[in-house]
Amino acid sequence: MIEHFPVLLVVVSLLSAYTILVAGWFNRKLSYLLSILTITFQLVLSIFVLRYVLSYGAIHYRLGGWAPPWGIEYVVDVLNAYVLVVFFAASFLIAIYTYRSIEKELEAKKTVSFYVLFQLLITGLCGIIVTGDMFNLYVFLEISSLTAYALIASAGGRSLRASYNYVIMGSIGACFYLLGVGFLYAVTGSLNMHDLMLLLPTLYGNKVVQAAFVFFVIGMSIKMALFPLHLWQPDAYTYAPSAVSAFIAATMSHISVYALMRVIFSVFTLDFVRAYLNMDVAICWVAAIGIIAGSVLAIAQNNFKRMLAYSSISQIGYIVLGVGLAPTTTWGFLGAVAHILNHTIMKGCLFLVAGAFIYRSGIWDIREFNGLGKRMPITSAVFTIAGLSMIGVPPTTGFATKLFLMIATLKTYNYVFAGVLLLNSLLELVYFGRLIERIYFLGEGHGKREHEIPCSMMIPMLIFGVLCVIGGIFWLTGFAAPLIVPLSSMCGGVMP
Repeated sequence: MIEHFPVLLVVVSLLSAYTILVAGWFNRKLSYLLSILTITFQLVLSIFVLRYVLSYGAIHYRLGGWAPPWGIEYVVDVLNAYVLVVFFAASFLIAIYTYRSIEKELEAKKTVSFYVLFQLLITGLCGIIVTGDMFNLYVFLEISSLTAYALIASAGGRSLRASYNYVIMGSIGACFYLLGVGFLYAVTGSLNMHDLMLLLPTLYGNKVVQAAFVFFVIGMSIKMALFPLHLWQPDAYTYAPSAVSAFIAATMSHISVYALMRVIFSVFTLDFVRAYLNMDVAICWVAAIGIIAGSVLAIAQNNFKRMLAYSSISQIGYIVLGVGLAPTTTWGFLGAVAHILNHTIMKGCLFLVAGAFIYRSGIWDIREFNGLGKRMPITSAVFTIAGLSMIGVPPTTGFATKLFLMIATLKTYNYVFAGVLLLNSLLELVYFGRLIERIYFLGEGHGKREHEIPCSMMIPMLIFGVLCVIGGIFWLTGFAAPLIVPLSSMCGGVMP
């Protein structure tokens, strides 16, 4: 029965989007309820899938009765089963948060269309995670991108320009990816990921195959906003509705990183990376530059959401750095995989905090944060926890990521990258420290203490805040062993 869950995750989500549209004609509140119920159902299914994969191995599901490589296949192994649980858990919390947040930031007539697009976005991202076919991944990539463009633009005003810029850059990224797919198909005659993994080793020297790899890397780098291909991201995160910013930052960017990891580890494999001297080092250098550049640009911002956007560019660099270190040490791969969860928690929390400040006080500008600790004490405390986690204070999630990556850099004698990690922690201390100073130590908290945000917004934010600590303890103790051991075995790049 569980073998059918991968396709159910996608089909149920797609059908729910149309159900939300019809139900919304009768009662707008039904749109929110149906979205929550659907995501809850998907989260439960994903947990069962992860348990099954850890116990019995990968799930292979053939669509349409056609055997791969001719037919499309969904494949769920330890890596994407783990990503599914992270994705749906974050989606569930952010979906709960949306109700009052969207009510405040969008016109009432846009509510139904928002939840339809939101569910379609979840459908596209879920499809990217579970598919084992290169072209099918492109289809889901476009579904998620088109809905993301619309959700960003839903706020109107400056978000329209931000969405337009994203459309241009996102389309370029999709074209690069599609060119890579076309090149691989021209050489191998196959689009199935596992089949490609078997066919490519004898073709590593083929210039078309090498060009395909470059196209994949560039295309997905645009989608994940890896520096310097990040130009669409700051405006999109800044001017989108707060719940949309949180969702894209906490989930969509990581799914793009996952897609790149899947292509590198399960299609080309690490043998391809090792076959070309210094390719892994080049990936590390691009990531390292992005880590520092993102933080330097974050320091220069006064808009809170824009600061978080540049911080996300820096954090994506952590994952890519782990990918670059993976060919020489498993610790790099574990650091990348761990940060998919850790950054989801931290950045999801911080963007929900940003939405809370906007909802209650209408504050965007960091220079107006003086005294917020007295006016909104709970929200400010959650921000402080998430900020300390971003800096890497033990035993938070951020510390766990930096520890794994630091071990990876030391084991591979890449001391320059170890220095980058330390320097970036200092930069993060600068831009998060100045906010904590303003919130607690500057100003008198103009006016009386304000009412905190509604419970439907407060509870998801608090859960993310608690997870910033619990997540770190999870990685740093034996609790993560059942997950770390099978993930470590995947560093050889094989999709079962």
